Amino acid sequence: MAIEQKVDKLEEALMRLVYIQQKTEMELQSFKNEMKVFKDEMTDFKNEMKVFKDEMTDFKNEMRVFKDEMLDFKEWSKKNIESLNRQWGNLANRMGTLVEDIFFPSMDQTIERYFHVQCDILERNKRIRKDDKSLEIDILAILKKAKQAFIVEVKSNPDRIEYIEGFLEKLDKITQFLPELEEYARIGIYAGLDMSKETVDLLTKKRIYAMVFKGDFLDIVNFEDLSGVRS
Repeated sequence: MAIEQKVDKLEEALMRLVYIQQKTEMELQSFKNEMKVFKDEMTDFKNEMKVFKDEMTDFKNEMRVFKDEMLDFKEWSKKNIESLNRQWGNLANRMGTLVEDIFFPSMDQTIERYFHVQCDILERNKRIRKDDKSLEIDILAILKKAKQAFIVEVKSNPDRIEYIEGFLEKLDKITQFLPELEEYARIGIYAGLDMSKETVDLLTKKRIYAMVFKGDFLDIVNFEDLSGVRS
């Protein structure tokens, strides 16, 4: 009986040992699987880091190229700033006559087209001095037979209200400097390359013709509105 009990205990111990061994093997296998997953994840992470590193290298190269371009631009600007300033200065000087150069050559044809009369006298930049005062007219067109005088004011920025007010004042006192125009019908034309609708409306209200440059000809944009008023 004692021998049987010992055998039973030995078998039980062996079974426990087998169980423990199997359990250990299963845990080891599970650990191996987890380590493989971790290893794969680390490999993916390393690959992503390599891509990121390559992108950063490309970005650094692009920034280096951009920096070199900016340095080149600074050098170019430094070398050419004097020339650019000189060109801007010349342009600024020309702005005073640029618009007149555009309007004056076609003024007599434009007056003839709209008013069906030919100019006897056409002058530009006419300056009249009287005592210690002076008056300058950008373009003056005289029609002796019809006794008409067209006084043209040309502005590169015609929408400024003070320019319009100044032109109205000039029309009021023009006979003080040119008394021979007292018997003439004095017609004001305010001209610019372009002007806003508000400016045109104001000129129409003041009975002044508004002239702009369209394409390759001069256009009095409020002619129909004023022709009824003047007739």
